[in-house]
Amino acid sequence: MRKNTNTEHIEGRIYEHNLVVKTVQNQKSDNFGKEFISGTIDVATDEEGLNVLQVHFTYVTPTTKAGGVNNTYNALKKIINEGQSWITSGKDAATKVKIDTALALNDFYAQDDTLVSVKRNEGGFVTLVNDLSQDLNERNKFTTDMVITNVTMIEADEEKHIDEAYMSVRGAVFNFRNDILPVEFVVRNPAGMKYFDNLDASPSNPVYTKVWGRIMCTTTEIQSMEESAFGESVVHTTSRKAKEWVITGAAKNPYEFGEDNVLTADELTKAMQNREVRLAEIKKNSDEYKAARAANVDSAFSAGNVMNIPGVQAPTGGWNF
Repeated sequence: MRKNTNTEHIEGRIYEHNLVVKTVQNQKSDNFGKEFISGTIDVATDEEGLNVLQVHFTYVTPTTKAGGVNNTYNALKKIINEGQSWITSGKDAATKVKIDTALALNDFYAQDDTLVSVKRNEGGFVTLVNDLSQDLNERNKFTTDMVITNVTMIEADEEKHIDEAYMSVRGAVFNFRNDILPVEFVVRNPAGMKYFDNLDASPSNPVYTKVWGRIMCTTTEIQSMEESAFGESVVHTTSRKAKEWVITGAAKNPYEFGEDNVLTADELTKAMQNREVRLAEIKKNSDEYKAARAANVDSAFSAGNVMNIPGVQAPTGGWNF
C-alpha cells in the first residue's frame, strides 16, 4: 500500500497540560526503568482561547529509534520544568508551541460493550517558538488522503442544537502504519457541499481523494429548566464541546483505484480485516479487565468481609437515616 498522507499542524499558546515524566515499570521489558514522557497538551490556537485543541503523547523517549537526540522529548521536558500555561499564568505569559501531529483514533468499548472511536491528535514533533503565525487559518490545519463511502446532508434542527445545515462526509483515513481509521468530517461551505454531493460516493462506489481543512473546537451552551414543587423553577446551563474536522478543500482529481502506487481493493479489504483483528483484541482486553474488576468487587463485599478488612461485618437490618 502506498504511504497515505495524514498530517496536522497545530500552533498556539499552551492552554494547559498534564505531561509527566515516568519510567517503564514492566520488568520483562528491555526498557525497564528507562524514562519517558506521556500526557496531553491543550493548545489555544486563537487569540480568545476558544479553539483549544488537545494533542496526546503516549510514549516519548529521550532518544530516537536510531539512537539520536529526541528534540520533542527535550521540548516536552522544558514544558514540564519551565513552561507556562494560559490557565495558570495568563495568555501573555503562556508558552507558545508548534506541533506537527497526525489524526488518530482512540478505540475502546463502553460499559454496554458499544465500540467508541474518538478522533484525537496523536504524537508528533513539538517545537517551542517565540512567535505564532499571524494567519489564524495556519494554526489548526489538517491534510489527509481519504476513502469516502458516505455523504449525508444534515439539516438544521433546533431540538438537536444544530444551528445550520452541514454535510457529513464519512469514510476512512490511514495512519503512518497504514492502519485504516474510520472517520467523519464535515463540510459547511455551500460550494463544498455541492461538490461532495455530486461525488455519488457510497460503500459500493468509494471515492479515494485528498482533502484538507481546519480543526475546530466549538462550545455550545444548553439550558434546561427544572420545575419546582413551589417557588421559582431552576434553570440549569451546561456546556458541550465538540471538535470538528471541517473540510475546506479537496483535490481537483480523485485518485484512481488500482493504479501504480495507489490503493487497491485488495489492500483496502486487508486493512479492514486487520482493523477487525485489532478491535477483537481490544474487546478481549476490555472483557478481561471488567471480569477482574467484578471479581475484586465481589471479594471486597463478600459476607463478613467489607473492603477486605478482617473482622468487619457487612451491615444488615433496617436503616434509620
